[in-house]
Amino acid sequence: MVTKLTITPCDVDATGTVTGPRSGEKFEVMLNPSGYTYDQEIKYSTETALGDPAKAPKFKCAGKEKVNFSIVLDGTGVVPVSGAAVDVKTQIQKLNKVCYDYNGSNHEPNIVQLVWGSLSFNGRLTSMSTEYTLFKPTGEPLRAKIKLTFTDYVSVKEEALKANKTSPDLTHLIEVKAGDSLPLLCFRIYKNSAYYLEVAKSNGITNFRDIKPGTRLNFPPLR
Repeated sequence: MVTKLTITPCDVDATGTVTGPRSGEKFEVMLNPSGYTYDQEIKYSTETALGDPAKAPKFKCAGKEKVNFSIVLDGTGVVPVSGAAVDVKTQIQKLNKVCYDYNGSNHEPNIVQLVWGSLSFNGRLTSMSTEYTLFKPTGEPLRAKIKLTFTDYVSVKEEALKANKTSPDLTHLIEVKAGDSLPLLCFRIYKNSAYYLEVAKSNGITNFRDIKPGTRLNFPPLR
């Protein structure tokens, strides 16, 4: 049995977490794509102050993941489908309803789930390009090739777990413990103890060697 790629709207709870595909609605492709592209991205910070030497790129965050593929819609009746042949215009309207049209309940297009073989991807449609390739004498399209791009969707909670919250590009509030020194703490957070003077200045410390346990220090993001 051939498994078809399906695009199904998802239900989302109050926290923004996807709870599963919505029953009763889906778009099933007529012909499976010949392939798809799965893009991943990592973002780095390369900013330096004017006059500073160039710095090695530092990890900033994981970027968005994307899935790209093309599908063919046929209204000639040549491609076998269950039931009567459906014209291209109607097929596109069904696809739009699932992943493009504005959803009045959520005040945005649907978050959808793509499922095909080992692919299971929750995301939103970010690009849709339709090329009509065959027509009736009246000009009504009989065949269309549609290029689709979906960008992954994760809730704020999931995004926080995905992000590296120990990153030196974030502000850290640290309580000094016995045996800690400012250079040592800078090395733990920034992987470079040389930032101790900047941290001391940021916290109004005049003697970085005399920091008592229990003191709470603010370690600002790297610039």
